[in-house]
Order: sequence, then structure tokens, then C-alpha cells
Amino acid sequence: MKKKILITIIAAVAALAVPICFCIWFLSGTGSGYYYTRIDNTDVKQVDSRDGVIDFQGGMPYSYTLPSYSENGGEKEITFGASRELTEGAFIRLTVKPIRGVTAWEEVQYEELPAAVQNCYPVS
Repeated sequence: MKKKILITIIAAVAALAVPICFCIWFLSGTGSGYYYTRIDNTDVKQVDSRDGVIDFQGGMPYSYTLPSYSENGGEKEITFGASRELTEGAFIRLTVKPIRGVTAWEEVQYEELPAAVQNCYPVS
């Protein structure tokens, strides 16, 4: 009888611990990183309202899908939304989190790019 109660308590604790740990990990931003890209407005898309359908762009009317580079120069195509059309040729630092994708972006100067990223965008 005691063994059954102990097993039930352990199972209940484990059943609660897994979602709690996931929530802590999800909200903490562990595993997030920065990617850098250069704005090219020839490929910007205007996104219409999705009428209540889940919108992973955050309701932003402009959608960009651009080649982006990690701090060590690894390339990845990333899609993110913006509330306006961004400045042509501007360098952007994207904050990318697991599952959630791009959660923020900000314009940066060429000199602020990591050296590996600067090699991907030679000065012209």
C-alpha cells in the first residue's frame, strides 16, 4: 500500500515538473541568439489580415524573408514581420528564440556587426 502511494506521489510530481520546467525554459529565452541581415525591399511582402487565424508574424503588415547570418557567419533564411517598410540596405540584428522565432529586431551600423558577418557583407 505504501509503495502504491509513493509511486502515485512521484508520478504526480513528475507530471507537474515537466510542464513547469518547459515554461521556465520557454520564458527564459535559453537558446536564443542573434542573426544579422541586410534589408532588401524588393522581396518584402504585404500581409493581409488573417481573420482570427494564428499569425506568427505578430500581426505585422510587412513580411521579410532574408538570408541572415549568425555571429559566427552561419547562414539561415529567416522570416520576420515589421510594422513598416524598413530602410533599404539597413543592417538589422534579429533576436531569434527557439519555437517563437524572431521576437525583436533593431537597426545596427556596419561597424557593430561581428567580424564573421562583416565578411558576408563586404563594404562597397
